[in-house]
Amino acid sequence: MKNTLYYGDNLDILRNLQYFPDESVDLIYLDSPFNSARSYNVLFKDESGRHADAQIKAFEDTWHWGETAEATLRQLSTDAPAAVMKLMPALRAIIGANQMMAYLVMMTARLVELHRVLKPTGSLYLHCDPTASHYLKIVLDTIFGVQNFRNEIVWKRTSSHNDSKKWSNVHDTVLYYVKTKNYTWNAVYTDHDPDYVDSFYRHKDERGIYRLDHIIRSASMGERPNLSYEYKGYKPNYGWRVVREKLESLDSDSRLEWSKTGRPYLKRYLHEQKGNLINSVITDIHPVAAQAKERLNYPTQKPVALLERIIQASSNPGDVVLDPFCGCGTAIAAAQKLDRRWIGIDITHLSIALQKYRLKDSFGLEAGRDDAVIGEPKDVGSARALAADDRYQFQWWALSLVRARPLGGSAGDRKGKKGADKGIDGVINFIDGVKRDVKTALVQVKSGKVKSGDIRDLIGVLDREKAAVGVFITLEEPTQEMVEEAVKAGVYRSEVWGQEYPRVQILTVEALLKGADVKMPPQYATFKQAEKVKQTDSEQDKKLL
Repeated sequence: MKNTLYYGDNLDILRNLQYFPDESVDLIYLDSPFNSARSYNVLFKDESGRHADAQIKAFEDTWHWGETAEATLRQLSTDAPAAVMKLMPALRAIIGANQMMAYLVMMTARLVELHRVLKPTGSLYLHCDPTASHYLKIVLDTIFGVQNFRNEIVWKRTSSHNDSKKWSNVHDTVLYYVKTKNYTWNAVYTDHDPDYVDSFYRHKDERGIYRLDHIIRSASMGERPNLSYEYKGYKPNYGWRVVREKLESLDSDSRLEWSKTGRPYLKRYLHEQKGNLINSVITDIHPVAAQAKERLNYPTQKPVALLERIIQASSNPGDVVLDPFCGCGTAIAAAQKLDRRWIGIDITHLSIALQKYRLKDSFGLEAGRDDAVIGEPKDVGSARALAADDRYQFQWWALSLVRARPLGGSAGDRKGKKGADKGIDGVINFIDGVKRDVKTALVQVKSGKVKSGDIRDLIGVLDREKAAVGVFITLEEPTQEMVEEAVKAGVYRSEVWGQEYPRVQILTVEALLKGADVKMPPQYATFKQAEKVKQTDSEQDKKLL
C-alpha cells in the first residue's frame, strides 16, 4: 500500500473498498473536530427545522441536526452491525435531535467503517475531550466490544485555567481500543523522573551511578525451598530472591554490596534501566507552544511526541497508520519519521496542501512522486468540476499550486469569507532587498469569465497595498487585452538577485498543472516551514523500545 493523502469526506472514502479493503490497516489515530467550548445548553438544544443539513465548519467545530443526520441515523438503525442498530435509536431517544447527537451519528458511521478496515492485530486511538468522551466510549464499546477496551488515556494539554465555579479543564482524553486479543503491543519507556533519580541513585563507582535494591526475600513473599540457602555465612530468614548460581554470578560481577551490618544488597545501575513504562496519564508531553519549532499555526495541532508514543506502542516498522481527520498531518509526519506507511484523509484542500508542504519540508518528499494524492484535480476538467461544486475549495486548491497562504478563511474552514480581503485571495511572502525586507506577492483566483478589467483591478490592489508582485490565477484562458494590461504593469527588480520579474503574472490552471510557477525571488515562505526531520530506520526504532 502506497503512502496516500485523500481529499474528501472520509466516510465516502472509507466505504470505497478499492481504497480500503477489509482488514488493511494496522493502526488508526483520529482527532475528530468537536466544539468542546460550547455550553451543554447549546449542544443539547433541539434543532428540529432550524438547519437544512448536518454540517461542519471545521475547527469552529459546529455540528447541526438536519436531513443528513436523519438519513445517517436511519441507515445506522437498519443497515449496521446488530448492536449498533439497537444503540442509535436509544441514544436518539435519550439525547434528542441536537448538535451532540449529530456529532455522535457522524462518528458512529465512521467508526463502523474504521473497525472494518482494521486488521485483527490492529488498534484504534480516538482523541477527544471530556465534552463527548463518555458518549463516544459507549459507541466504541458497542462497535469494538467491551472486552477490547484497553485504556482511557489522559493527556494534560494545558496549564490551569481560572474557570468559574468548576475544576479547570486541562486535559484531553484518548480512548484506546483493539480489534482482538492478539493486538500489537510494544513496551515503550520514558526517561526517569529527575527527582526519583536524585532520591534513590545516590551511589557511584567506576561503572556509574547506582541504587541499592533488595536481594533477599521479605516475609510477605514467603519461603521457597530452592531459594533458602547460606551464602558467605549469610542465610536470610525467608531466603534469597535468586537461585545460588545467579547470586554467585552477580557477586563475581561485583553486583553485590554488603552493608556494615553484613546485609547484602543488589546494585542497580541507572544506565542499565529502561526508564518508566508508559502509563495512562501523560504529563511529560507538552502542547505545541507558540514559539515551538514544530508549530505550524494550525488550530488543533498536536505535538509530534504524543503521536510518536502512540505509534511506537501499537505498530511496527512497515505497518500502515491511518488518520481519517488528518488536519495538518502530525500523525502522518510521525509515521513517516518512524518508518511506517501512512494514509491521511481530510475534507479541505488547505489541509491537504499543508501536509504536502510539511512532508516536503521535513522529509524532502514530493507529492505524486513519493506518495499519492487522491481527490485533487489532475486536469482542467476536474478543476472545473471542483469550482462548480465548491468555489472556496477550488480557490484554496489553486492557491496551493503556487504555495500561497489563503486570506479570508482560517485553516480547516469549510467556508471562506469574502469582503474582508479587498480583492486578495492569497499572499506569498519573500525576502529581498539589501536590508532583507519582507516583500509580498498578492494572488487572485478566478474560476469564471475573465476580462482586462480584472487585471487593472489587480494592479490597483498592488499599488494600494504596495506589493511587489501580483499573480492572477485563472481557470479560463486570458484574453489578449488581459495579457497586454499585465505587460503594461512593468517589472519588479530584485536588488539581491539582480533579476527582473513581471510585476503582474497571469497563470492558467492548465499551465500550473503542467509545472508553471510564479516568477519571483526564490527565498519565500508562505506557511511556517516545518523543521527537517531525521527519519528513524527500523534498527533505530527498535532501540526506542
